[in-house]
Amino acid sequence: MQLRVMTQQDIRGGVRLNTLVGWNQTEADWERFLNASPNGSFVMEDGAKIVGTAATFRFENKFAWISMVLVDPDYRNQGIGTSLLRRAIEYLDDTGMPTLKLDATPAGKPLYEKLGFVTEYEIDRWILKRTATNESSQKAAGTTAEDLSEVFEFDREAFGADRGALLRSLNEHAPDLTLVARGRNKLTGYVFGRRGLFADHLGPWMARGVESARPQLAEFLQRSSRDTIIVDAFRSNPIAGDLLRENGFIPARLLTRMYRGPNTFPGQPDSLCAIMGPEFG
Repeated sequence: MQLRVMTQQDIRGGVRLNTLVGWNQTEADWERFLNASPNGSFVMEDGAKIVGTAATFRFENKFAWISMVLVDPDYRNQGIGTSLLRRAIEYLDDTGMPTLKLDATPAGKPLYEKLGFVTEYEIDRWILKRTATNESSQKAAGTTAEDLSEVFEFDREAFGADRGALLRSLNEHAPDLTLVARGRNKLTGYVFGRRGLFADHLGPWMARGVESARPQLAEFLQRSSRDTIIVDAFRSNPIAGDLLRENGFIPARLLTRMYRGPNTFPGQPDSLCAIMGPEFG
């Protein structure tokens, strides 16, 4: 087997793996990793078959994300995942990235702790299962360049680094799932969405209060035509959890945001209801 840098030709292999384990990523998501960090995503190859992956995503020179540590179920318990994870860490260390971050599942958390990662806060994954009706509508977003510019500026402070290019990509792929709310000429909230392999994913989601969050969630659910919706909400944010429960979402699993190195740019997570997703932060 060979561990090497991931290329465009490996994207289908990556989608095959995340499909096998029930993850929601599409080819567009793998493209985002490769575009952001061409030399920072890796595969384990057995002959012509991709049997493992690990991806990184750099956010300026402030911190980088590690995600998509996947192993073909037929190749597990051979140390492939650990080898890929260590290679991703080595790559980021070699670039001088001061801080590494990731969102860990309960199963993965002990390994990350051994590698020097510590807990920052907790995130709950919520899932809505429904029967989509013909009433679901994909409306034109009507989001202006000025709206997006203001959203990117706010999000930079909330997230801790500039991810405008990533948010712009979300808007370009699913403009009808981008919502921007204003009140008295002030930004009161925003939502972005992704059409994943089997579900629509809501996030990032910002709302200054329940009076903004409630209509945002209702509008997103109306615009989505999928039977399954996923939201990864901050456990410390009572607005998000209460509204998701009211709308039939059920908590599915716990994620733990972890970091290694100085947490110099923690952002303002209290100003957000939900993250973009564990693969992007």
